[in-house]
Amino acid sequence: MSKFVPSGSRSAREQSLQEARRREREAEEARKKKEKKIILLVVGIAVILALIVTVVVVLVTRNTPKPAEGAGTKESATQAPAETWPEHVAPKMSDLDLSEVNPTNVVPTEDRTDYVRMTIRDFGEVVIRLFPDVAPITVENFKNLVAEGFYDGLTFHRIVDDFMAQGGDAYGREDKTQPASIRGEFTSNGWENNLSHVRGVISMARTSAPNTASGQFFIMLGDKYTSSLEGRYASFGYVCAGMDVMDEVSKVERTLNSNGEKATPVEPVVIDKIEFVTVKD
Repeated sequence: MSKFVPSGSRSAREQSLQEARRREREAEEARKKKEKKIILLVVGIAVILALIVTVVVVLVTRNTPKPAEGAGTKESATQAPAETWPEHVAPKMSDLDLSEVNPTNVVPTEDRTDYVRMTIRDFGEVVIRLFPDVAPITVENFKNLVAEGFYDGLTFHRIVDDFMAQGGDAYGREDKTQPASIRGEFTSNGWENNLSHVRGVISMARTSAPNTASGQFFIMLGDKYTSSLEGRYASFGYVCAGMDVMDEVSKVERTLNSNGEKATPVEPVVIDKIEFVTVKD
C-alpha cells in the first residue's frame, strides 16, 4: 500500500528549491558586480597614475633643455658607423686658450685657419677659435662646411635664455645639401673631451643617438645648464670675440616652439657669412 502524500507538499519543496536558486543567482550577480567595480576602480587608478607620470616627465624634460631636441632640429637619424677611437691625448680645460682677441685685428683669408668670423645680420661679428686637438673630426667637419659656404644664409632658429643659441639648420632648404653625420667626440661616447660647456663655448647639436651630429651647432649663452651637457655633446671651440653680439641676439622676441620653450625668433636671426680669418699681432 502506497504511502499517502498530502497535496501541496511537493510544490512547497520545489518553491523552496527555486527560492534557494534565486538567492544563489542574486548572490552571484552581486559578486560579479562587485568584481566589475573593483576592476574599473583599479583601471581608473592606473590611468590616473599614468597621466601623472606623463605630466612629470614632460615637466622635467621642459625644465632641462637639450641642444639637439628643440624645435627646428632635424639632423639625420642615421648614425655614423661605430669604429675604434684612435689614440689621443686630450687637452685639459686649463691648457686651452680662452682669452679674447681684438675683433678689429682679424682679416679674411683663403687658408683654413683655426679662427672663423661669423657675421650675424643686423647684430655684428663673432670670432670663434677652433680647437682641433679637442675634437679633430668635429673641427674638420665644421671647416669643410665653412669652406663650402654651407652656413651662409642659415639662421639661429632656437634661442633659450641663459642656455644657448642653436643654428645651422638646413632642413627644407632647396639650396643646401644636408651634411652627413659624424662621430660624436665626447666622453660618454668614448672620446675624452675636456672642453666644458661654459659660456662662450661652441658645440655640436645632435639627436638622442650619439653619432648624429652633422651641421647644427650651438653657442653657450650662460653656465646654468653646463653640468647637464658635460660629456654628452662635442664641444669644439670658443667665442674669443663677440659674446656681446650673442647677448644682443639672445634678446630678440621669441615665440613658443613645439617643446613649449620660448625659443623661436619672431624675425629670422640670419647668419650672413662664416669665413676663415687670421689674427694679426
